[in-house]
Amino acid sequence: MSDDLTTIVLGAIERAPHWIRRDLESKDHVVRVQAEEALAAMIADALRKADDRSQ
Repeated sequence: MSDDLTTIVLGAIERAPHWIRRDLESKDHVVRVQAEEALAAMIADALRKADDRSQ
């Protein structure tokens, strides 16, 4: 399962839009937190969809 999780998370990160990648490096704390939250939501959604497919 660990390899599957890694593949799912990596896929979500690879699909992250350019603005998220850029904003993760921001010195502005608010901008960085928003990007982190958006990426976390994308990863959570990918995991949820993978779980739905496995059932």
